[in-house]
Amino acid sequence: MFRPLMKVYLAAIVPYFLWRIIKANPSNKVKEVLIASAYLAGAEVFFRMTKAYFLYETGKYFIIIFIVVGLYYDGFKRKAYPYAIFLLLLFPAIFVSYQNISYDANFRKAVLFNLSGPMALFFVAIYTYGKTLTYKDFLTVLNFIVFPIISMTVYIVLYNPDLRGVITGTAANAAASGGFGPNQVATALGLGIFILFSRLFVPYKNKAAHFLMMFFLAAMTYRGILTFSRGGILTAIIMSIAFLVLFFLVTNLKSKMFSVIKVFGILGVISFIWVLSLAQTGGLIENRYTNKNARGIEKEDITTGRVDIALTEMDAFFKHPFFGVGIGQMKFIRLDVSGIKAASHNEVSRMLSEHGLFGIIALLILIITPIINNPLGVKNIYSYPLLLFWFLTINHSAMRIAAPAFIYGLSLITITREKKTPLHR
Repeated sequence: MFRPLMKVYLAAIVPYFLWRIIKANPSNKVKEVLIASAYLAGAEVFFRMTKAYFLYETGKYFIIIFIVVGLYYDGFKRKAYPYAIFLLLLFPAIFVSYQNISYDANFRKAVLFNLSGPMALFFVAIYTYGKTLTYKDFLTVLNFIVFPIISMTVYIVLYNPDLRGVITGTAANAAASGGFGPNQVATALGLGIFILFSRLFVPYKNKAAHFLMMFFLAAMTYRGILTFSRGGILTAIIMSIAFLVLFFLVTNLKSKMFSVIKVFGILGVISFIWVLSLAQTGGLIENRYTNKNARGIEKEDITTGRVDIALTEMDAFFKHPFFGVGIGQMKFIRLDVSGIKAASHNEVSRMLSEHGLFGIIALLILIITPIINNPLGVKNIYSYPLLLFWFLTINHSAMRIAAPAFIYGLSLITITREKKTPLHR
C-alpha cells in the first residue's frame, strides 16, 4: 500500500546486520556474517519486486560488503586458493570485452552486470571454504534465508489473491508472481521450499513454530507452482530427493521409519496442492508441466527458446575457443546474427562463449573443489543439495540473483557437533 517503506526497510537492515557483525564475539563472527548474507540472499527478489533497490544488483553488492567485513575479522584459509585461480580466469574476458565494446554501450551494464554474480560467488566461497559451524548455527543461517521468503510469499498472496482472472495461458505469469519476473520468484520460492522441506525431517524444537513453518511450506509450494515457471520448482524437487537420500544414509532405523511416514504425508499434501492448482488454473498448469499450450497442443521446444540462445553461445565458443568473445558481448552478437534480443539464461554456456577455454577451467574448479572438500557429504548433509541448487539454477536462470552464489558458498561449510558443557556437582 505504501512501497517507499521498503526503501526504509532496506536502509535499516543493512546497518543493523553490520552492527551485529561488529558487536559479535570473535567465536560468533562467522555465524553473524553468514546470517547477514543469508538474509540479503533470501530477500533480494522481494526487494526487487517492491523497488526497494537503488541499483538492480544491490543485493549482490551488500553481500560482498558483509563478506569483506567478515574477511577483515576472520581472513580465509590458504586451501581456498582454487577460488583465487577462478577469479584470475575471469580477467582475460574483461580485456577482450573492453577492446570490442561498442562506443555507445554502457560498460557497467554490459560487463559488471554479468560479472557481479561470479564476483559474489568468489567472495562468499573464499570466505566459507574451511569454515565450521555447529549444526544449530547452520540451521539458524538457513532460517534467515527463509524469513524474507515468507514475507515475499505473503506479499504475493496479497498482491493477487484471486488467480482465476489473471491466468489465461501456460506462459510464466508475472501477475501471479507478485507483479515481478516469475523465473526469479520461482527460484526464491523453490529455495524456501527445499529448506522448509528439510526441516520436516530436522524439526523445529518449538512445535507451534514447526507447524507454522510447515504451513508456509505448503503456501510456498502452492504459489510457486502458480508462477508457471518450472525451473525453480523442479530444482526444489531434485534438491529434496538428494537430501532424502543422504538423510536416509546417515540416520538410524527409528528415524528412517518416522521419515517414511513423513514422506507419505508430504506426498498426500503435494497431491492436494496439485489438485487445487488444477482447479484454480482450469487445468492449464498441467499443460505447462507437460509442455502443452493453452489448447493442449504439445510445444516443439520445452525450453521456451533457451536452447536457441544456448546454441548461439556454443557457436561463438567454437569460433573463439581460447579467450571467448568477452563479457557481456554475446547479447550484441546474438542480436546481430539471429535477431534474438533476450539475454542468456544459462551461465554454463555463457561462460564458454564469453570466456572460452578459461571459462571451462573456471567451471571445473567450481564443480570439483566442493566435491574434494566434502566427499560423500560427510562434513555437511546439506552440501550436495545446496550444490545442486547452484548448478541447476545457473542452468535455467543464470546468476541473475545472489542466491546461487551464496548457496554455493554455504555448501562449503563444515558442520560440527555441539560440545556439551559438563555439569559439575
